[in-house]
Amino acid sequence: MTTQLRNVAIIAHVDHGKTTLVDHMLRQAGAFSAHEHVVERVMDSNPLERERGITILSKNTAVLWGETKINIVDTPGHADFGGEVERVLRMVDGVLILVDAAEGPMPQTRFVTRKALDLGLTPVIVINKVDRPDQRAEKVHDEVLELFLELDATESQLDAKFLYASGRDGWATLELEDRGEGLALLFETIIGSVPPPSGDVEGPFQMLTSTLDYSSYVGRIAIGRIERGSVTVGDRVVLLPLGDPGDVPQSEAIPAKVLKIYGFDGLKRVEVSSAGTGDIVALAGLEGVEIGQTITNPDHRERLLGIAVERPTLSVDFRVNDSPFAGRAGKYVTTRQLRERLFRELERNVALRVEDTESPDTFSVSGRGELHLTILMETMRREGYEFSVSRPRVILREGPEGETLEPYEEAVVEVPQEMVGVVMEKMGSRRAELLAMRPTDQGPVRLEFKLPARGLFGYRSEFLTDTHGEGQIHHRFLEYGPRAGHLQSRQRGVLVADRLGLSVAFALFNLQERAVMFVAPGIEVYGGMIVGEHVRPGDLDVNVSKGKKLTNMRAAASDENVKLETPRELTLELALEFINDDELIEVTPDAIRLRKRLLDPNTRKKAMRLAAAEARQN
Repeated sequence: MTTQLRNVAIIAHVDHGKTTLVDHMLRQAGAFSAHEHVVERVMDSNPLERERGITILSKNTAVLWGETKINIVDTPGHADFGGEVERVLRMVDGVLILVDAAEGPMPQTRFVTRKALDLGLTPVIVINKVDRPDQRAEKVHDEVLELFLELDATESQLDAKFLYASGRDGWATLELEDRGEGLALLFETIIGSVPPPSGDVEGPFQMLTSTLDYSSYVGRIAIGRIERGSVTVGDRVVLLPLGDPGDVPQSEAIPAKVLKIYGFDGLKRVEVSSAGTGDIVALAGLEGVEIGQTITNPDHRERLLGIAVERPTLSVDFRVNDSPFAGRAGKYVTTRQLRERLFRELERNVALRVEDTESPDTFSVSGRGELHLTILMETMRREGYEFSVSRPRVILREGPEGETLEPYEEAVVEVPQEMVGVVMEKMGSRRAELLAMRPTDQGPVRLEFKLPARGLFGYRSEFLTDTHGEGQIHHRFLEYGPRAGHLQSRQRGVLVADRLGLSVAFALFNLQERAVMFVAPGIEVYGGMIVGEHVRPGDLDVNVSKGKKLTNMRAAASDENVKLETPRELTLELALEFINDDELIEVTPDAIRLRKRLLDPNTRKKAMRLAAAEARQN
């Protein structure tokens, strides 16, 4: 059975065509019937994934090629979801590394490739999008080999097979000059290069839980690869608590019974009666199972090495919404409901941390990056939750000699030649160190920086403005290093509504010369809500509900048409980058608002004077 099985994960940087390639692999392997209508990026089944065009959650699928079953794991391409990638790599024996023929290896490619090589997985490299007019596949081939050398790949890993492909058109070839005929060569390369799963087929059952799912019918579902032996529906098993590898006492093992076993066939889960070594399966009936737990035969309680995920680098405070509009739109608004939802997220989101704070209505939530946290916020607001969120802050560590360390990021920037100067200037003010600078064949210049993670707060929108939307920026966690000192935060102040009411076009028209507005006419506002970004430093309390004074006197052409600029649309990512320490994001199912922590203007002024006095004393 094991000789007819291959387990492979597909990893790539965001937007390098990974999910599109999987679409064609499923089609050409016969996963869909001839009459079946299939949408593009079929593996991106989550609504947020389809809206944003990125993969967020790892997913399993399986195809049959000849006599061999190939289990395929589609993984996220964004560095913030590296936790998803790290845990599923334990289920596979090989990786398909997808690299864009024009962009070459990018930060996430490096991050995930390092994890795969460290685990000893067999790589197959696919240089994708070779049909692009700006492709430079031969140079990208050399860049991938250089990356493998930097990551200390073994000799067998350096001898990895290289294929050239067009994921959009569904073909692969060994020679760059030839156009392939379908993906048969890719399937044959996977079968020939990736080893079959190893393990004692006749030994006692043992499996590591790599991911979780939930069904209202059967409860928690544990997904993972069977490392040893086999399992049958109705078998008695035990769950071993997290810890170091080795034997676990009987008293610590939690007994359970396997009620259902699911295998994967195309995009469907298929109920099976038994499964053996190397199979990636889903087991139902194991109440309380957690990611990283070992499931074993009751008489052989040997714990496997758990799943190690790099620690979070960024945290925000989630707190109960206490604005004047609290409870209007949300279905879940209490402290208890917010706490239960956040801690429930830990069951499947292994890279997340949630902690109680001194304040009973506030919870500290830590993640791998801004996108990681905003996806959680967006998911919760769609579920009907109401809450407010603080400005993100980096998680500090203590060094070996007691010094304070902070996280540093590697940022890769591609901009047109004429915009290099402004990017270098802005990065310099954020204490960035230039690591490399080189032109690319298609025109833009690629810059690589090392900078404190907090230096990137609020920079993405500023970067897009500076480069007129022509630049690209990608970043990943690099290392912890010495604290870089003070970094200047947002330069401009905000306009703050001073009363409850409806915004009026006349008032917005008079304010738009001195600010970029966040609200349109007819929007209900409250005192302390942020309604725009001031063009100068310093906050301004304004009345956006002020209408025009009307009299019974009229003169010809005395009234002008009120022409308003389109207000800036607030997204969670933009809001998280924008706010300062004294501000919050109010997140509800029907709106995203910015507000001051202290809504009363007099209380805010007192707090500012106290903060200024403390700063002078220090």
